[in-house]
Amino acid sequence: MRTLYVGDVHGCSAELKRLLKLARPARVVLVGDLFTKGPDALGVWKLIQRYEAEAVLGNHDQHVLRRWARDGRQLGLPDSARSWLKRLPLFIEEPGRVVVHAGLHPELGLAGTSREMALFMRRFPGRSERDPFWYQGWKGPEQVIFGHDAMRGLVRGPYHLGLDTGCVYGGVLTGWLAEEDRILQVPAAEVYRPV
Repeated sequence: MRTLYVGDVHGCSAELKRLLKLARPARVVLVGDLFTKGPDALGVWKLIQRYEAEAVLGNHDQHVLRRWARDGRQLGLPDSARSWLKRLPLFIEEPGRVVVHAGLHPELGLAGTSREMALFMRRFPGRSERDPFWYQGWKGPEQVIFGHDAMRGLVRGPYHLGLDTGCVYGGVLTGWLAEEDRILQVPAAEVYRPV
């Protein structure tokens, strides 16, 4: 099986379509932040449906759900997208691997990871910009696949892989073919949102 893990899409449907065509995956797993900021939330939704993609909830996905509850339709997305978003987990656990949007508690793992950490954490304990990034303290044994931090770009270590490479900011959309241990990248067609 060809499994493709994809960094933060943020409404960049053209780039996601190109990445999927390049990878030809049997399974697609998205690390969250799917629809906001970029140009084509509905196009992303159609690709999610077509590929029966799995995903974890991202902080921007949570924001979309909260706004949807207040204002009705969001970003031109149908109600089926809302229902799907509401069912997204914070984590996808697989043998030897965990997918999360932002991060895991570096010492306690899943058991010590709060919702806030899963959606927003970059540094641990996170009280200061001098604190280390959470993954610098993560010793495994599971490999953690995450997004959420476009400023760092592709981040790779023995037990972590950060895939947010800022496509919506004019960077690239990054995917990882797990079985081949291969990184694939598609450049953004334009800067959709200035940094």
